[in-house]
Amino acid sequence: MAEQLKNLYSKEFIEKLSNKLLSIYSDFKKEDFINSIFDNTWQDLELKARMRYISTTLHKFLPFTYKEQLEILKKVKKDFGGLEAMIFQDFVEVFGLDDLDESLKALEIFTVNSSSEFAIRQFILKYEDKTMKQMKLWAKSQNEHIRRLASEGCRPRLPWAVALPKFKQNPAKVLEIIEFLKNDTSKYVQKSVANNLNDISKDNPDLVRKFVEKNLGISKELDWICKHGCRTLLKKGDKEVLDLFNFDKSHHINLTNFCYDKTIFLNEDFNFSFEISSDELIGNIRVEYVIYYLKSNNNHNKKVFMISQNHIESTKKIFQKKQSFKNMTTRKHYIGTHFIGILINGVEVLKKEFFLNDPRN
Repeated sequence: MAEQLKNLYSKEFIEKLSNKLLSIYSDFKKEDFINSIFDNTWQDLELKARMRYISTTLHKFLPFTYKEQLEILKKVKKDFGGLEAMIFQDFVEVFGLDDLDESLKALEIFTVNSSSEFAIRQFILKYEDKTMKQMKLWAKSQNEHIRRLASEGCRPRLPWAVALPKFKQNPAKVLEIIEFLKNDTSKYVQKSVANNLNDISKDNPDLVRKFVEKNLGISKELDWICKHGCRTLLKKGDKEVLDLFNFDKSHHINLTNFCYDKTIFLNEDFNFSFEISSDELIGNIRVEYVIYYLKSNNNHNKKVFMISQNHIESTKKIFQKKQSFKNMTTRKHYIGTHFIGILINGVEVLKKEFFLNDPRN
């Protein structure tokens, strides 16, 4: 997780949280609570660890039954939203697993202007049928945050969250939720539905292909969901999916005037440009580039990047791009030979090598 995200839980946040708790529960030990949070371990904790530390400390300073604790936290939550408010959902995840009914009611409230997508997964794992039944009801809610939770919470591969192995193997129950939400008018919900489909495509591509075959062409919004939900399959060059979106022709396209940096230094940008042309209109086209990154074992790792995905009403188009070769936490670059490729509708039509140099030499 990004380093700066953990600083959402600042001294100002804890002060605000403490004041709100004190206004609702007059015997709340504010100073002791703040001192407990900012102990000698706090600085080393990352975002989710801080979230968990706050929720478990809250439990210690609210000496009531779980239901009574929730009533206090529901009132406190009204003043908080976004990612920082997930301490309330985390509280439910940690302390509410033995009380399904009260926990589901709380997660429904806490997800508004925030999200219960992480916490709900523990309840799916423990009470799959009952929780998914509730999520079907949430899918019909008037509130877009609650409808989104119905989709986002059951994604088989939700990032930063525990996976749902049964749904990776058989996503039938997830697809039932998607059927409820596929025509949702909220972009917030549409994005979640598309992301859910994309998760499913990684383990069950045939089911996503069938979904697209059945739903493509019904509406502009559903077309977007289908395409965004197939982005992993499209990036892999899945021929059936490319055909479904009419990215099935590349033989009429010529790639010319390819110019690129044959050698660059670490921390520089790699620049390249090219032109595509045709004797007829170019039409529906998906243009991507692929970098074959050198790895520490001298093999290469293929990474595909999007350039353009649309209908081109002309016979010629020029593209100019650059790719950073600055080391990041998510990617370390190795000195040596790399390759660049250009993909037209999933077909690699060009591949060239270039060399990454060490600026210290």
